[in-house]
Amino acid sequence: MLSHLRCWLCGREYQWQTPINTCECGRPLEAVYDIPKLTKETLRDREPTLWRYREVLPPCEPVSLGEGLTPLHHAPRLGERWYVKDEGLNPTASFKARGMSAAISMARWHGIRQVAVPTAGNAGGAMAAYAAKAGMQAHVFMPRDTPAAFRLECEQLGARVGLVDGLITDCGVQVRALVEKSQANEPSHRIFDLSTLKESYRVEGKKTMGYELAEQMDWRLPDVIVYPTGGGTGLIGMWKAFEEMERLGWIGSERPRMISVQASGCAPIATAFARGERFAEEFPNASTAASGLRVPKAIGDFIMLDLIRASGGVAITVDDDEMLEACRAMAEATGVFPAPEGGATLAAASILRDRGQIRPCDRVVLFNTGSGLKYAGAFASAKT
Repeated sequence: MLSHLRCWLCGREYQWQTPINTCECGRPLEAVYDIPKLTKETLRDREPTLWRYREVLPPCEPVSLGEGLTPLHHAPRLGERWYVKDEGLNPTASFKARGMSAAISMARWHGIRQVAVPTAGNAGGAMAAYAAKAGMQAHVFMPRDTPAAFRLECEQLGARVGLVDGLITDCGVQVRALVEKSQANEPSHRIFDLSTLKESYRVEGKKTMGYELAEQMDWRLPDVIVYPTGGGTGLIGMWKAFEEMERLGWIGSERPRMISVQASGCAPIATAFARGERFAEEFPNASTAASGLRVPKAIGDFIMLDLIRASGGVAITVDDDEMLEACRAMAEATGVFPAPEGGATLAAASILRDRGQIRPCDRVVLFNTGSGLKYAGAFASAKT
């Protein structure tokens, strides 16, 4: 069961029963559990959603649209021991559904009625969907040049959408201003910030990718995980899941090499990794066709960089042309139509294989984090 919240950086502890965003030092808070005595056999007859792992998830009534337990496809035409985990089959067509299911569930438990998020695309649609299911009002701020599919999705789900001239960081400024202004209202009309790693539970939903991967691979983790990295909750969540599963006795101490993939036009983590730094500078003039990778500054930068290094992994960049070409290659070889972020993982893995950093004997999992159907404009532009 959930024990407390703890700062990822300074270690300060907080009670989880009161809604809170970040530590006094400004860094993210981790949800810490008293790990139960639980066997893997317990999972056999449970529902095919991420809430099957309920003992290591927030203690609340789930707001669920059927998220999780996405397929893991063997992809021998890409690599003999390569697999694609297709998160595009989640509700709202991305892995963001996992995090928002957990975050909205806990927000409802806390009595929160309105939520806000800055988004590069998929997080806004996911929050809008789960807020609609929970009967909450959603406020979404996105860059004005975000593909129209994301804006329309949010609007159809009842969210109030603000278009911002700038990047997701500029949208975050608008969210903070709205949240601060609402604090003068009655509690039921205050707005809670669900920004990436500025609350503790989106990570909890996304960590279930790690639990699922272990379960689908018969409790032996892959040698390499290749993951597209924007705000970083997927990487961070899976690493957290591996630690919890070891404490449960479900896996041993072995860990995959975690490969962080960013666009060359927006690569704060890859740049800091190459420089040997623990914290990343904001990336200037961020630009990429992969909306989910256009995150020039991440509050969880040090968590990502620590775990990449601890795993023996690397942070790598690929160009937009490379990731879009890889999208087609993945689609033709697997039947999975990936988002550009998913294509980026294949492009990166191919580079690392050519360098000898991924070996023929390695079991490799590429994460496609969303559906290519939302990126029709990017693919159309690439063809002309």
